[in-house]
Amino acid sequence: MFSRILVANRGEIAVRVIRACREMGIETVAVYSDVDRHALHVRYADYAYRLGPAPASESYLNMEKIIEVARKSGAQAIHPGYGFLAENAEFAKRLEEEGIKLIGPSSEAMRVMGSKTLARQTVTKAGVPVIPGTLEPLATEEEVVETAREIGYPVMLKAAAGGGGKGMRLVRDESEILSALRMARSEAKSSFGDDSVYIEKYIEKPRHVEIQILADSHGNVVHLFERECSIQRRHQKVIEESPSPFIDDETRKRMGEVAVAAARAVNYENAGTVEFLVDADKNFYFLEMNTRLQVEHPVTEMVTGIDIVKEQIRIAAGEPLSFTQEQVRQVGHAIECRIYAEDPDRNFFPCPGLIERLRTPGGPGVRDDSGVFEGFEIPMHYDPMISKLIVWGKDRAEAIARMKRALSEYVITGVKTTIPFHIRVMNNRHFIEGDFDTNFIDKVFFKEEAERELPEPEVAMLAGAIERFRRELRESLRSKEISGEGIGSLWKYTYRPGFGKKF
Repeated sequence: MFSRILVANRGEIAVRVIRACREMGIETVAVYSDVDRHALHVRYADYAYRLGPAPASESYLNMEKIIEVARKSGAQAIHPGYGFLAENAEFAKRLEEEGIKLIGPSSEAMRVMGSKTLARQTVTKAGVPVIPGTLEPLATEEEVVETAREIGYPVMLKAAAGGGGKGMRLVRDESEILSALRMARSEAKSSFGDDSVYIEKYIEKPRHVEIQILADSHGNVVHLFERECSIQRRHQKVIEESPSPFIDDETRKRMGEVAVAAARAVNYENAGTVEFLVDADKNFYFLEMNTRLQVEHPVTEMVTGIDIVKEQIRIAAGEPLSFTQEQVRQVGHAIECRIYAEDPDRNFFPCPGLIERLRTPGGPGVRDDSGVFEGFEIPMHYDPMISKLIVWGKDRAEAIARMKRALSEYVITGVKTTIPFHIRVMNNRHFIEGDFDTNFIDKVFFKEEAERELPEPEVAMLAGAIERFRRELRESLRSKEISGEGIGSLWKYTYRPGFGKKF
């Protein structure tokens, strides 16, 4: 087993990995950019080393600097978390050459699964169903037009080296195809340094369902069931849950078997996720494989009781999996809400800034994976995630009720957050009924929200009434304190906006 691990990341995922290492008795090395000098992961680790200025290209993406720190600190392994260098095959290759263990798959597995077209070719040979489309990048505009005609509209143009919704365009008819192609190629080039694209049939009203897998170096591959990830904005997930309210037991079993087959096709080792699109008839198609720890891994941990990060570390150290497929059980229901410093009413526009007040929720079945603290300034240079709020319940109804309760307890001031958005989703009848797909936010949620908006005069009247109530309550509390009558349940008001520390 390793005695010291470098965590090549920041924020909540760095803290998450460091916590697992601490429980395993492993020392940790944090790395940081100048704006993260006082970040929580830096404070929490045993050792910390500066990488460079704030831009990721000069800090968290500087692989040579990270390797230098690993050497200097005596770290035997590197955990990349997610994002940054987590799926960089070149970085994985450099570590193999340096004799430093990457807590993740081999560079070859990353290379194959990192190319959307090569991944499709590989899993097709293993019998994994894929969406109808091309298995090779398309070279010319004429080839794109002809292929789209053969497949039939609507189609999706996708960056061959991409992910996270970058370099992706939906095309509904031929008049849009060339302009969409140019935009997709331009975005792919700027995001991944590779402008090659491929084309596939667009699945109407798809669900996005993924299977978590773990594989060791002894030939053992298991799946940890599925996660429902259809609640997305700009092709990026914002709410995940397990189990999926849409998938039945037979489909779940087949998806798990197919995910294991996909992993075996590339001799995969460590944690990975096989993502699928599922149509209305529960036909599922391979989308991609993420060769890293997923943001949403906690929902799987909550329903299986398996610590995925600890398993990653044990696998990287050469140990076999500590359980078999037959021993994995899905118990209860878990939901995760990603809390971002974003304004959901302005198309989720990022809102970095200083966190003035922070109170996290607690109680039974509540977990908050965070990388911030009161007084921390969310920098503009990185993803504006504040935390991941995860709850567990004995069934989906209890999990939704518990998430609503936890969100109502969550207090963050100083920056706009997505907490109000999540509360509204938890109360949405389509979400409660499990009736949604990847278009839910844009085509259902915001449309219904707009229809329910009150006329401006009514909004003004309600706002005035609320403010008058709050003012009268404050005055009443102050007068009772002055007269010595006591103020009753002070805890109910102490930390609520407008009342804290003002009487």
